[in-house]
Amino acid sequence: MNYLVTGDKHGHFASVYTYLASIEENPEDICVIVLGDAGINYYGWPKDDKLKTSLNKLGCTFFCIHGNHEMRPESIPTYEEREWNGGIVYVEPEYPKLLFAKDGEIYDINRKKTLVIGGAYSPDRDYRIQMNPHAPLWWKDEQPSEETKKRVEEKLDSIGWKVDYVLTHTVPLHCIPTEAFLESVNQRKVDRSTEEWLQSLEDRLEYEKWYAGHYHIQKEVRKLEIMYENIHEF
Repeated sequence: MNYLVTGDKHGHFASVYTYLASIEENPEDICVIVLGDAGINYYGWPKDDKLKTSLNKLGCTFFCIHGNHEMRPESIPTYEEREWNGGIVYVEPEYPKLLFAKDGEIYDINRKKTLVIGGAYSPDRDYRIQMNPHAPLWWKDEQPSEETKKRVEEKLDSIGWKVDYVLTHTVPLHCIPTEAFLESVNQRKVDRSTEEWLQSLEDRLEYEKWYAGHYHIQKEVRKLEIMYENIHEF
């Protein structure tokens, strides 16, 4: 299996379509890792079915991290848990090519021990609620819960705080790209608790490479790479 990694898609997969069209490899042999905000569960079932059907027909596998602008698959009744690459994923039987990571799982990806943690705070939360008070497209469980954080730390305790790769939606606190901040957002009101917690993990964790999305920017900070439209081989 050839693994690719890319950033937020928000339902727009043109860069993935273009990439797949440029290579001769069989789509069945490709897995595309999306670092959150895939846009696949943006509205809630069944309004997302058109995109799910289109992506599932491509033949490749999509392995998606949970972002902040999408529903958690565990809260959608059509999803069930399955084992994949040594960890638990969420999948709908109707769309078997669309996999969603369970926060805190460690997967074997290309023989790399890979920790996955999704979620982040939505800086545009108030706008989304004001514009759509009855269906705000904002979810209270967008950030990792205390239960998830505890499970992650206990799992890392059990393996000696050493992995090969880390996949998250947002970044540790010291890696936040301030140049990507939106002028319309009062940054003093932004909840940084997830970034602070990821920083506490990064301070203790031994790893080779860290991939994240969320900020709609392409940037490298030491061993961490923030991705957006770019697509790399994993």
